[in-house]
Amino acid sequence: MENPVRKKVRVGDLLLEKKLITEEQLMQALAEQKKTGKKLGRAITDLGFVSEDQLLSTLAAFFNYPYIDLSRFRINQQLVMKLPETHARRYRSIVLSQDANGVLVGMSDPTDLMVLDDLQRILQTPVNPAFVREQELLTILDSVYRRQEQMATIAGELEGELRGSEFDISEMASASDVNDAPVVRLLQSLFEDAVQVKASDIHIEPEENQLRIRLRVDGELQEQVMKERRVASALVSRLKIMSGLDISEKRLPQDGRFNIRVLQKNIDVRLSTMPVQFGEAVVMRLLDQSAGMLDMTTLGMPEKVQQRFDYLIHRPHGLVLVTGPTGSGKTTTLYAALTRLNQPAKKIITAEDPIEYRLPRINQVQINPKVGLEFATILRAALRQDPDIVLVGEMRDHETAEIGLRAAMTGHMVLSTLHTNDAVSTIARLLDMGVDRYLVASSLRAVVAQRLVKKLCPHCQQNYTPDAQEKIWLESLETGSSLTTFRAASGCHHCHNTGYQGRIGVYELLEMTQELVAAMRRDDQQAFAEQALRQPGFRALALCALDYAREGITSLDEVFRVSATLDEGLSG
Repeated sequence: MENPVRKKVRVGDLLLEKKLITEEQLMQALAEQKKTGKKLGRAITDLGFVSEDQLLSTLAAFFNYPYIDLSRFRINQQLVMKLPETHARRYRSIVLSQDANGVLVGMSDPTDLMVLDDLQRILQTPVNPAFVREQELLTILDSVYRRQEQMATIAGELEGELRGSEFDISEMASASDVNDAPVVRLLQSLFEDAVQVKASDIHIEPEENQLRIRLRVDGELQEQVMKERRVASALVSRLKIMSGLDISEKRLPQDGRFNIRVLQKNIDVRLSTMPVQFGEAVVMRLLDQSAGMLDMTTLGMPEKVQQRFDYLIHRPHGLVLVTGPTGSGKTTTLYAALTRLNQPAKKIITAEDPIEYRLPRINQVQINPKVGLEFATILRAALRQDPDIVLVGEMRDHETAEIGLRAAMTGHMVLSTLHTNDAVSTIARLLDMGVDRYLVASSLRAVVAQRLVKKLCPHCQQNYTPDAQEKIWLESLETGSSLTTFRAASGCHHCHNTGYQGRIGVYELLEMTQELVAAMRRDDQQAFAEQALRQPGFRALALCALDYAREGITSLDEVFRVSATLDEGLSG
C-alpha cells in the first residue's frame, strides 16, 4: 500500500453533511473549542452531540482508514516498542502491525498530517494510519511502556547530579521540598507503575553495577534493571525520611510506614530495610486504603462455604481458624469477616502484626516485641476490656493458642490464623504446640484452609484440552474430570503478557462435628482424616481449584500448583 491519500476535512462540515449534528450544535461546539482550545471533534463528543464511536467511524469511512477496537486487538509488545515511548505519548500513537507495505499505526487523530510525517521519519517505513479511541490508546501505552523510559531518564538525571555533587546523598534526598527533585520524581513514577499494575510489593535491590527494581504482581515478581547504581542510596535515603527512620543507620534493619496519594488512591506503605552487600535493600508492601474492605462475597468462597462461614463467625463463642502458608490471603479473609461483624452492638479487639487496614469502631493493637507487647500479652489485656469478638493475628506459640482457646471457651468469639497445609492437619498442629486436647475439643468450631490461584485474563484466554498425563492425574483427583475442556493462559497487553489478571481464593471448610471431636479425643488421626473427608459439604482445596478451572476462571496449571502444595492423599 502506498502512502495514504492526503485528504483534508472540516469535521463540523462532515458531521453536518451526515446529519449527525445540527447547525446550532456546531456553533455551540465551535464556541466550546474557542473557550477550551480542544480540537473540534473532542468538543463535539464532550458536549454529547455525537458519541466517540460515531465520530471515529464517520471519519474512518471518509478517509478510508480502518477503525480499530483496541480492546479486542492482540497487541504485539515488540512491535509497539519500535516507536519510542516519548513519541508514542506525544503523538498519541501506537504501532499495531507490520507487513511489506509498512506499519499500521493506531492514532487518536490520523488527520494530523504533520504527525504522520514525523512518525514516518521516526519509524523509517511507510505509515498506514488507523483510528482508535484515545482513552483505550492511553491505557495501552501505560500498560506496555510501564513508565520504564521515564524512570530510566530520571535515574540518569539523578545519577548525573550525584556524580557532580559534593553534597552528601542524604542531604540531597532530604532537600526535596521541591517536588521536581529527580529522586522524588523517580519514586513517583515507581509508585504510579506499581499502583497501575496492582503490585502488592516493591523490591529495591542494589547490586555492584546496577539497581534492580522488582514488583510483585499476582504473587510473582516482575523485574526492571537500572544501570545507575548510585541512584539506590538516594532512593533509600528518601524513603527513610518519608518513613521517619534513621538515615545514618545503614548497618541494621529498620521498619517504618508512610502514606502517599498515587493516581487518586490513598496508599499505605509498609517499609522494611535490610543491609546487603552493596548497600541497603528495601521492600515496600503497598496497601490501598481507598479500595474499601473486601466484602465476604468478593473473596471467591463457594456459596455454601460462605454461608457456613458467615454462620460460624456470628456464633456467640468459639474459635474459628483460617490456615494456609504465607501469602495465601488469610488476613484478607479475616478482615472481610471483621467487616461483616463490625456492628455498634459488638466490641471487637484485634492483636495484629502489623495492622494492615485501619477499621472504624474496632480497637486494633499493634504488637511490639521491643517493649514486651506480644500476642499473648495483648490477648490477656484484651479479655479484661469486655470484648465480644477477639482477633489474634497469628497463633505462634503454646501460650497464645492456650489463651485464645480458653477465651473461646469462656464466652468470646475468637478468630485467628495458623500456618498449616490444610484444614485436616490443623488439629495435629495445635496439639503439637502443647495445647490440651480437651481445650481444642471444647473450643474449636471450624477451620478454613485457603490458597490463592491466579485468574485467567478474560481478554486472551483460550481453550485447552488436557494431554494424556494430565487426564490420568485429573481422573485420580476426581472421577470424570478428564472429560472437560478447560481454558489456558495466553498473554496480551491487558495482563502484561502473563495470561493472568488478579487472584481468587480457593477454600476448604472443616466444621468440628461430634464424630470428629470423638476421633480427636481418642487420638485416632486416621479416623479423624477419613471422617473429615466424608463430611457433607467438605470439598478439598484441590477440588475447589478444579471447580474454578471447569468454570474457566483459572487454568489447570494453577490447579496442579495448588495440589503440589498439599499432602498426598488429601486430594482424593
